[in-house]
Amino acid sequence: MTKKTLFIAFVVSLGGFLFGFDAGIISGVMSYVGPEFNLNDTQTGWVVSSPSFAAMIAMLVSGKLSDQIGRKKILIVVAFLYAFSAIASAYSISYETLYIARMIGGLAFGAALILAPTYIAEISNSKNRGTLVSVQQLNIVLGFFAAFLSNYYFNDLNSSSQFFSDVTVWRWMLGVEFLPAIIYFILLFFIPKSPRWLFNQNRAEEAKKVLIQLHGSQQSKIETEAIIKNINANKGIIKTSFKELFSPALRYIMGIGLLLGILQQATGINAIYFYATSIFKQTGIGTDAAFSSGVLLSLTTVVFTLIAMYLVDRMGRRPLLLVGITGIAISLLTCAYGFNQAKYQLTEHGINSLNLVDSSELLKFQGLEFESDVEFKNKIKSAIGNQMYAKNEGSILEAATKMNSTLVLLGIFGFIACFAFSLGPIMWVMLSELFPNKYRGIAIGAIGFVNSFTSWTIQQIFPWELSNLGSALTFLIYGLIALFGVLIFIKFLPETKGKSLEEIELEFVK
Repeated sequence: MTKKTLFIAFVVSLGGFLFGFDAGIISGVMSYVGPEFNLNDTQTGWVVSSPSFAAMIAMLVSGKLSDQIGRKKILIVVAFLYAFSAIASAYSISYETLYIARMIGGLAFGAALILAPTYIAEISNSKNRGTLVSVQQLNIVLGFFAAFLSNYYFNDLNSSSQFFSDVTVWRWMLGVEFLPAIIYFILLFFIPKSPRWLFNQNRAEEAKKVLIQLHGSQQSKIETEAIIKNINANKGIIKTSFKELFSPALRYIMGIGLLLGILQQATGINAIYFYATSIFKQTGIGTDAAFSSGVLLSLTTVVFTLIAMYLVDRMGRRPLLLVGITGIAISLLTCAYGFNQAKYQLTEHGINSLNLVDSSELLKFQGLEFESDVEFKNKIKSAIGNQMYAKNEGSILEAATKMNSTLVLLGIFGFIACFAFSLGPIMWVMLSELFPNKYRGIAIGAIGFVNSFTSWTIQQIFPWELSNLGSALTFLIYGLIALFGVLIFIKFLPETKGKSLEEIELEFVK
């Protein structure tokens, strides 16, 4: 692996950093935006999930579009949209303007999540492809870490500085994303075009020069021969359409890709990331501790993603995925058990500690014990109103919750760790490897669409799940989905470690 290829992979996957930053930031932003705009569960879900909805559209078209005009050009547009979305979000004046601004950002990260692994796979070789494609996931989790750290400091400044208030602090949280977006935009002008894309465009000399820059003259000859041989074998194939992805020749790898795309999001990972602050509040640790726990959560993700990058080309894709998904199932079921044991009871001291303008309505619940978090929260909301409850949820749950919060937190951190070395990076690695050069863009786009649709669904319904099903049942559902995934992949998941893209095509495309 040369320094140049590592630099290029890092630059291209900065779109992943911005995706992670946006996802992490919104978990803290909603603690302020929800009460300010008096959002209900559906509106809260839509503000959080609207970028994923827009990303579905981008994922569906960006792969095919990049096959026509090139990966690099679209990535430059992506960076511009990120920057514009950050400023527009910060200056939002209503619920509507906020979600529209976030949807513009969603178009950007939808395209970026598809094109970065595609591009990186096309500049790498079989020995380092897994590590280089995993740089995308590393940038995503670094984005999460930067966002949670930013949220923590802004929340702290809001408490200690007169410059910030509940009305302005969330705007700064959103607007700071403009800085990495501009850096991304500038750096993209210094990367080459994909050599495999250039070959497919009959620009062989230009492609060979790029390969020499990336791998040196000796390795570039080997790569050139394999690519040309593959192109010649596919000369009879003129069109690439979505219908062809489900032809008998591609059915197996398409099935594996779709299962990976669905399972990655159906286990609830983006519910954890996008609603991290809210979830930590459910354990009763308080608002300030919820923000600081988000920093620790994102740091855990970074550490275990680095472990995945070290192991993916040594241990292989299949073992990491099977071990990771098993750990995810165990962790989520642990969370479900912990929440199921929780009790909720307000004492006179607890009510007085809330510092509400009028806490007299809560006195009628003094001494009453609730076994259901749904029943408890509904009673409190009916007494003080949804807006007041949303603004003080952390302190109310901190005063009333009796549970083994350590057990739940271990479950959440276990889930994050296992996801970070398995489904997080390995899905994108395998998607970038499984499909033939001619179909790679459109195939990853189609699976990305399904992946994003699953993510959007989870983000949209998660507030409703917490309000109507409760924390225990919600985590139980996600845990059972992960368990089902383990059983499926034990039987069907292939291994692609150590094989060139052309070798993988010969083996798995019938």
